[in-house]
Amino acid sequence: MMISKLQKTTSVGAMRLMHRSASEVLPALAQHEAVERPAPEETVTASFGRFISGLKARHLTPTVLRRSKRMMLDSLGVGLLGSTTDVFQLALRHCQEMYAADDISSVYGRSGTKLSPTLAAFVNGVAVHSMDFDDTWHPATHPSGAVLPALLAVSDMMPQKRKPSGLDLLLAFNVGIEVQGRLMRFSNGASNIPKKFHPPSVVGPMGGAAACAHLLSLDPSQCSHALAIAASLAGAPMANAATQSKPLHIGNASRLGMEAALLASRGLEASPLILDSVPGVAGFNAFYEDYMPLPLYLAQDEGHSFLIEDQDIAFKRFPAHLGMHWVVDAAASVHKLIVGVDSGTVSASQVKDILLRVPRSKYINRPFPECEHQARHSFQFNACSALLDGEVTVQSFTPGAITRPELAALLSLVRVEHPEDNPANFDLMYGEVQVTLDGGDVLRGRCDTFYGHWRNPLTNESLRKKFRSNAGAVLPREKVEGLVETVEALDELPDCTPLLLKLQ
Repeated sequence: MMISKLQKTTSVGAMRLMHRSASEVLPALAQHEAVERPAPEETVTASFGRFISGLKARHLTPTVLRRSKRMMLDSLGVGLLGSTTDVFQLALRHCQEMYAADDISSVYGRSGTKLSPTLAAFVNGVAVHSMDFDDTWHPATHPSGAVLPALLAVSDMMPQKRKPSGLDLLLAFNVGIEVQGRLMRFSNGASNIPKKFHPPSVVGPMGGAAACAHLLSLDPSQCSHALAIAASLAGAPMANAATQSKPLHIGNASRLGMEAALLASRGLEASPLILDSVPGVAGFNAFYEDYMPLPLYLAQDEGHSFLIEDQDIAFKRFPAHLGMHWVVDAAASVHKLIVGVDSGTVSASQVKDILLRVPRSKYINRPFPECEHQARHSFQFNACSALLDGEVTVQSFTPGAITRPELAALLSLVRVEHPEDNPANFDLMYGEVQVTLDGGDVLRGRCDTFYGHWRNPLTNESLRKKFRSNAGAVLPREKVEGLVETVEALDELPDCTPLLLKLQ
């Protein structure tokens, strides 16, 4: 395994020296070569390399800064909560027992526990997606978890005198987010709920590589090679959705994207046309049947138009697949009709039939989920939980909640329809729940845009409430509040050390 070889043969000091070389020496060499060699014809791949290398802090608008800070805060919160899960514990134990100790980079919520940078990026990425509580974009992917853990791990490995500033971190983060969004827009099919590859495993390593390449100050050519190397490390099948292995997709995206940037900084090269559409030779287009790439140009005298400015992010109110949020809100409205203004639960004896009208998507159509990961990917489970309790929360996916007899009774009454006007697309879908009561009354609830969707985003107050609840599961209150304040003022920090210290 490459990382094992690097860890055994390269000292920490040498590796840090290498990154100093990548940020100071290699750009000078690249400039020298540019004088002696004719400029190659601009390709899509080369344009991405120039963008990654050339983006400056002045390109970040107030909207981009505000939205990316919200993404960071949410990602840190779900990662901290995710550090309490079984799958995270398993991944951490594996890294500690199978690899030599290398105390460089922090692990979310673990004071005194450190790993090598790549392994820290991996386990923290796993934590972010371990409960499917992380952000979702359109076209469909989970962008933050593939980027932020890698950037924090790289920041940890840098010498104290060369720690990136908070603004450096925000800039690199936005590079990684923008690259993911641009790549997904090369395919119309990427807008739909996926069937073949889990999107974070495809564009995630590319975003992680781009973000780390920028933070390491790689030159345009090295940035292009980082993307090409990451493409060779990308891809995971949707069959592993709703299993313990799905969080590995985010962990690997963060880890392998970081490794791609580190390898590129050492001089490793890969295809200079990885993002271009070359007849007869599959590059990144191997992941998409309708791939149509476009160059990514960076205006020198004008501000760059970031995708995040036009397409906001969805933040989840409870830990489950994004599609579940439509049926939960629809079912919760029916719950209110049944119990009235008083809080309480619905009894299965009151219900004769439950009809769900949802998009056709096989991996989230699970009539009788048997574990928490299946439950997080089940229209039926989430609708019935909301119908029973009036809401879905973190506690809804505990073993005791999943195996309740009342819930099993409701699940046995569920039918599912897939209307033609309800596509498997997070920007166009809706959720409808129709409940026929034992007395014959028919109650309906419908959700077109849930609270937390990019069309109806969480307020800052709601987002902070979510963060405090999640982070408070593992950190003392003063650190939780310190993180809120640090992220809010991140662009003003001279270096990111305060952020790194508060995560343990």
